[in-house]
Amino acid sequence: MYQWKYAVSSADDAPDTAPILLKGSIEQNLEKAAALGYDAIEVHTREDAVLDYAAIRDTEQRTGAKVAMVITGRLNTEGECSLISDIPYVAAAAMEGMRQYIDMAQQLHADIVIGWAKGNVPKGGAREKYMARLANNLKALADYAQARGVRILLEVINRYEVNVFTTADETMSFLEKYQLANCYVHLDTFHMGIDECDPVEAIRRCKGRLGYVHLADNSRRYPGSGQFDFRRILDTLVETGYQGYLSVECLPYPDGIEAAKRALAHMKSL
Repeated sequence: MYQWKYAVSSADDAPDTAPILLKGSIEQNLEKAAALGYDAIEVHTREDAVLDYAAIRDTEQRTGAKVAMVITGRLNTEGECSLISDIPYVAAAAMEGMRQYIDMAQQLHADIVIGWAKGNVPKGGAREKYMARLANNLKALADYAQARGVRILLEVINRYEVNVFTTADETMSFLEKYQLANCYVHLDTFHMGIDECDPVEAIRRCKGRLGYVHLADNSRRYPGSGQFDFRRILDTLVETGYQGYLSVECLPYPDGIEAAKRALAHMKSL
């Protein structure tokens, strides 16, 4: 049987409308994840968060759980920073914030996800200009990250939320066009259910460049609660040689702990 590595979303705090299941300090969330049977957590945080790395490493060693990923969305949703902003000081702040995230990930022996913080092409804007700017900034960040043993994962998000990287093919085509090293694709089953004609073909398109996978059912509740065929998704991940984490990032329904339990039970049943 293929031994998957499962992670679960976590943050210091988050509203119940956010797809975050564990809340508390990183150390507390590592404890909770391990008790639930997870291998790791992903951490949603700000770039300037003050972390006790010694305590985190001690908790990882004691529990066997680790930090798999640092999620950077709050740099945009709270900090209003964008890597393709037309405002020089905003783009500069986004770059500096990403470097801080990369330094954090280096300390945690994790990678980073760039989703919302890449920004959106403004209405009426010349798309190619913004994509070239994004590629230039990502290349600089990818080089900075590679020197620190950190990978960059570009999240594919549905078209109702963003207008950059809404499908696997668009994201892969961007990586291929600009020949970006140390940048990989991050797929999310919830977003795939909106914008991909076939999630299996989306996964196949990313073969060799798929670095991270989020799990949620079609309603964004826990896997197994809705309509998605996760067995088919797992079979395709095996087929393409994916060996990364499967991270449960879903709405905390009926609550975070119960959703985490049900998600893992369903995925392991497959």
